[in-house]
Amino acid sequence: MSLTLSMDFQYTSTIEKVWSALTDPNKLAQWITENDFKPVVGHRFQFRHQPYNGWDGIVEGEVTIVDEPHRLSYIWATGDEQHTVNWTLQDLGDGKVNLHLEQIGFSNVHGLEGAKYGWSTWTVELEKVLAQ
Repeated sequence: MSLTLSMDFQYTSTIEKVWSALTDPNKLAQWITENDFKPVVGHRFQFRHQPYNGWDGIVEGEVTIVDEPHRLSYIWATGDEQHTVNWTLQDLGDGKVNLHLEQIGFSNVHGLEGAKYGWSTWTVELEKVLAQ
């Protein structure tokens, strides 16, 4: 069984600024965690969180799609879980941008709910990065 998380977020910003927050490793570090991300198809990267409860804090990833500034996709894995994370950006006009997140590959509802909580927290931080 594979479950999918789908969420939408609206920001008052430019599509270029939101794209930069998704792809610039320094900006990603401000709203998610330390990383060595590059928006290049095939690039392997790590998100490095604080170790927690026996987990080393490392999320391994690989970029699969870069269609600037509209679509970004990567695979990431930790433990026995591997997910595809898809971002789709849409300029809504009037200085508004819709950011759609789709995360595919959850093996259980507990993981999906945890990710929903995590992204809800992180995207509040993203809003702060966009305000800079």
